[in-house]
Amino acid sequence: MIVDRDGNVTIITQEKVSIVDLVKKIEADYEAYKQTHLVINLTSLNQISLEDVIEFLRLSNTHRSDKKSFVLVSDKVDLNEMPDEIIVVPTLQEAFDIIEMEDIERDLDF
Repeated sequence: MIVDRDGNVTIITQEKVSIVDLVKKIEADYEAYKQTHLVINLTSLNQISLEDVIEFLRLSNTHRSDKKSFVLVSDKVDLNEMPDEIIVVPTLQEAFDIIEMEDIERDLDF
């Protein structure tokens, strides 16, 4: 797991460990991430299932309830199968676009 910061955004890039292990690691270190928007970059993984994405649901709900964005990045999933409760985009640029749009919505109290 590689952790990078870009302003108020933390980008966590998954390399090798399982999705379940990644979620556990993020939850264990959550205090370090809770004040920033979170982007989980899964583009290096060959295959991601709907069940893998659902592993992030509790973490996403917690983070979003604190008025912070939570975005998964993967081009290996069927976006039509993804639950509405979690945001999945195919590129990092789209993740940053989502965060920007959500910041505007929060500023406007949507």
